[in-house]
Amino acid sequence: MQYYTYYQTPDPFDDLIMESDGQYLTALSFTSDRTLENQTNEDLEVFQKTRKWLDAYFSHHIETEYPPIKQEHATAFQKEVYEILKSIPYGKTVTYKDIAKKIASQRGIASMSAQAVGQAVGSNRIAIIIGCHRVIGTNGKLTGYRGGLKNKKALLNHEKS
Repeated sequence: MQYYTYYQTPDPFDDLIMESDGQYLTALSFTSDRTLENQTNEDLEVFQKTRKWLDAYFSHHIETEYPPIKQEHATAFQKEVYEILKSIPYGKTVTYKDIAKKIASQRGIASMSAQAVGQAVGSNRIAIIIGCHRVIGTNGKLTGYRGGLKNKKALLNHEKS
């Protein structure tokens, strides 16, 4: 069974939808990305922990205790990319190429495709907590974002202030 609830964000962000299997956070997405068909509004412990984390984030506090997350549909490579995304410090950005170089180094290989990294980043279903908004193009420009470029820009500006 899947449970859903909304999280109301401050302006200028779109609100968020939290999704859970009852125990783990399985998705966190902006309402610009999707809408709820059947809202259950369950006040699960995982939703409480996610709200606490998001409240801290939007108050410029760094919360080190993440809510329990499960991304069962992610491949091993995607999970490897997500761990790197979680390690990007608040207020910092990296490029797809930076992540590709890091993975290549960890694997002891000459190179890794930045495009493959981009596809993995784009498949992330846990916005903000897994900091895919902190990944930018090599030229410093904002690139695609599942939650919309408006939200990506707002998140980066939020972290700089």
